[in-house]
Amino acid sequence: MPDDAALEARIDEIVSRHETVGLAVGVVGVDGLRIFRGHGVADRGAAAAITEDTVFRIASITKTFTAIAVMHLVEQGQVELDAPANDYLRELRLVPARPNHRPASVRHLLTHTAGLGEIAHLSGLIRPDFGESVPAGAPLPTVAEFYGGEIRLKSEPGTSFTYGNHSPTVLGQLVEDVTGQALVSVFRERIFEPLGMTDSDLERSEDVRARLAVGHEPKGHGWRVVEERDMVTAGAASVYSTPADMARYVSALLGGGANEHGRILQSETLARMYAPQYRPDPRIPGMGLGFFRAEVGGHEVVEHQGVHPGFHSHMALAPAEGLGVIVFSNGARDPMFWLSTEADGVLGAALGVSAEDERDELPPWSEAAAELTGWYRLDGPWSDLRKRVFMGVGAEVFERDGQSMLRFLSPVPDLYRGFALQPDDPTDPDVFRIDLDEAGTSRVVFRRAADGAVASLVLGMMPLELQRRPRRTNPRLWLRGLLAGLAATGAGLVLGRLLRR
Repeated sequence: MPDDAALEARIDEIVSRHETVGLAVGVVGVDGLRIFRGHGVADRGAAAAITEDTVFRIASITKTFTAIAVMHLVEQGQVELDAPANDYLRELRLVPARPNHRPASVRHLLTHTAGLGEIAHLSGLIRPDFGESVPAGAPLPTVAEFYGGEIRLKSEPGTSFTYGNHSPTVLGQLVEDVTGQALVSVFRERIFEPLGMTDSDLERSEDVRARLAVGHEPKGHGWRVVEERDMVTAGAASVYSTPADMARYVSALLGGGANEHGRILQSETLARMYAPQYRPDPRIPGMGLGFFRAEVGGHEVVEHQGVHPGFHSHMALAPAEGLGVIVFSNGARDPMFWLSTEADGVLGAALGVSAEDERDELPPWSEAAAELTGWYRLDGPWSDLRKRVFMGVGAEVFERDGQSMLRFLSPVPDLYRGFALQPDDPTDPDVFRIDLDEAGTSRVVFRRAADGAVASLVLGMMPLELQRRPRRTNPRLWLRGLLAGLAATGAGLVLGRLLRR
């Protein structure tokens, strides 16, 4: 591990590159928090500095706590991973998309492959609702009330990946139904207290409110305060915690389920959670049980990020090396495009990973590159907004200036412009990477059918598989033809009017 001064300088570079209200960065080892840097303020109105004891909303990192609560029940023999989730649920049911589909299991819920979409209510299609719909202090409906007693699945469990809040929310309800306790009590008794996390909670208690950072979002050249809201989907995104407490949590995750204060899981269980449980192709890291898998400089990493209005967070750890990084912000410009990448960069620096060597790009457009040309459709419902915003209907491989490119057929211009496909494995000609600017990199794998033809594209960062489709079905070509037709029609009408004058 590099010396502390070098790592602190690396962290300071993040602040110089990005505009933030407040930012907390910590490097964690098995023995706890090794380096902490706080920048900015917790509240612009009060000018309160960011410290180790500042309380942040950690948002979707909450999902890892819910996963641990479930695995604690698995250890006790109260829950089986491959049993139908409905076996443990009382007032909430998962309804198959079709009668002949397999039931959604606990494992499916832990890997976001249960067939759940993103939107719980039809109204969410107009105004997306991920469970953040209740003003702070207002009465919260129960999970069963929020979903109307059931959630209809969108696809057969185990066949596709859709990240969202609904799967961990169902898991949180499952924990309550099995234990007979409120989820907040389970977290306190089985995770927070054993690990010495005295400043963490699932509710906005008096202690939490006293040191809670104020969330901010950019507004023009300034900032606006984000209204506090409570989450119906508490098991997905409601934990409040501090950098000091999260360091205790990460040290336990690095230490086989225990830190200096106590134990929450057996090391074998935690290793099981880190191992790949779902991946469309063995050449991508895939998904563990509640944790995303990744790679930093050849080191296996498990991680999770969190996004909530006004708050962004990231937790990344290399279990084999006993090192992790935590990052929290209560206001930043475009954090979705850089915060997770910067966190992985700090982890890489802590691991002693040198700057990645430039890989050779594909040679001038060749038959090998041309073989990949075409469009790849993203299947699934249009209500899965995160996937659709990122890649629209799918992706397209094309040639630009002698270079093979991959673009997403997305409404986001930066994603549509395209990214160079660069070889990522000298032994496998079907493995590439794309550099997503500040958003980091992603492995791209092309899969072949039995006859050797390219059949699909697997994107490592999600993980998603997109099916290759005939060129004539490419919606971009349809749209271009439609626009050309409309333009021609318009020109004809204008010309007709001129000739009639």
